[in-house]
Amino acid sequence: MMPDLGKYADAVLSSYAVSIVLIVALVGVSVLRARKVRAELDEVERRSRRNG
Repeated sequence: MMPDLGKYADAVLSSYAVSIVLIVALVGVSVLRARKVRAELDEVERRSRRNG
């Protein structure tokens, strides 16, 4: 199932691991930022409805 990477196995597998960690972190940061922006937008909309 896994290809024979020979002497480069450590470098290739660690590169994959780092890439996966960075992608997961980027998605996590994006989701958290989206929630924050959504909450701020909801607050602005709530204030604008109250003021007319």
